[in-house]
Amino acid sequence: MQQIGIFFGTETGTTRLVAKKIQARLGEAIAAKPLNVNRIEPAQLLAHDALILGTPSYGVGQIPGHSAGCLESNWEEFLAKMPADVSLRGKRIALFGLGAQERYAERFASSLRRLHDVLQGWGAEIIGGWPTEGYTFEQSAALVEGRFVGLVIDQRTQGMLTDARLDAWVDQVRPLLLERLQQPQAA
Repeated sequence: MQQIGIFFGTETGTTRLVAKKIQARLGEAIAAKPLNVNRIEPAQLLAHDALILGTPSYGVGQIPGHSAGCLESNWEEFLAKMPADVSLRGKRIALFGLGAQERYAERFASSLRRLHDVLQGWGAEIIGGWPTEGYTFEQSAALVEGRFVGLVIDQRTQGMLTDARLDAWVDQVRPLLLERLQQPQAA
């Protein structure tokens, strides 16, 4: 059976840490080792039909990368390497994003929405929406119909809630991702 691919962008290492926690919850039998998008080529991500993608938040709701103030390559630079004719049709993707709700209350975890929109524009099926209960912020571009487009983690001010949120979210997305892996692909 093909594995769930886990890919992330990071600046401080926190998104990597969360990606590793997700893989530990899923288990090595069904989830591949998390990989940083600044160290891979698009073909490595495109080889998976079920994916979990993680992003930090940088800039003013931008996709993280050099133009958003990141010192290292991140999602912006990775997405620029995707083939011009890329299609993510048939791929099921769960997203998670990091943010600091107190420090950036006016744009909390907004980079998650930018990544979501790019992937959805390429035909991906996005799963794993997450409720806003328990968070305190003024505005977030990551909201669609009152829910975040993926799991949002605030390690800075709510690190004590991370494990419980990860447990609940992984329980939510695991069956949907496994279902995608078990569906035959059209040639």
